[in-house]
Amino acid sequence: MPTLEIRDLHVTVDEADGGTKEILRGVDLTLKSGEVHAVMGPNGSGKSTLAYSIAGHPKYTVTGGTVTLDGEDVLAMSVDERARAGLFLAMQYPVEVPGVTVSNFLRTAKTAIDGEAPKLRTWVKDVKQAMDDLKMDPTFAERNVNEHFSGGEKKRHEILQMELLKPKFAILDETDSGLDVDALKVVSEGVNRALASTGPGVLLITHYTRILRYIKPQFVHVFVDGRVAEQGGPELADSLEETGYDRFLTRA
Repeated sequence: MPTLEIRDLHVTVDEADGGTKEILRGVDLTLKSGEVHAVMGPNGSGKSTLAYSIAGHPKYTVTGGTVTLDGEDVLAMSVDERARAGLFLAMQYPVEVPGVTVSNFLRTAKTAIDGEAPKLRTWVKDVKQAMDDLKMDPTFAERNVNEHFSGGEKKRHEILQMELLKPKFAILDETDSGLDVDALKVVSEGVNRALASTGPGVLLITHYTRILRYIKPQFVHVFVDGRVAEQGGPELADSLEETGYDRFLTRA
């Protein structure tokens, strides 16, 4: 069973004054194929830092600990090697790529990950079906990546990538932010389709419990001050809905 294992991960970020700040202070977390892990916590607790550190963002420096995928050292891989190994990041703030259409971007990404171009007839059918499922207009495929997209369109495009690229592990960084109720349901259904189809492990980062009504986690981890302050099952998310993060902040 594919396994993503994070052990005693410490991460710093460069600051504007030239100094560094430690964000992650020893994170331990293990994901297996088919599992959904919700990572919750207040602003500034290190949730997004965890996501971008796993993905290989150059802004973040790993100063200690390990990240392995099926025993292979993820931290020794380049960003594209991590993607080919089966890691996928749905970004909180997807970037615009002017001059590159969605259709070209998706096929290029699929070719890079698989090592060969998908068969065109099958690929076109798969893209159309995935877009239909996500309630995306067919003309969306010929627009430039994320250029003038609404917040909901950007998040649907991230999940479209996830469904088509079929990663072993998907890290969803606040995919629910900025979505209305209808868009949240559509995006959540896309994640659930991927879970039913290819069974990736999912690390779902969120502030709120509303997305967990649609994507059911088996495990919930509360992040505070760069550490896992508490972990448990879905009942922990229910508790957070009632009490918020105050008790963890007081403890920290």
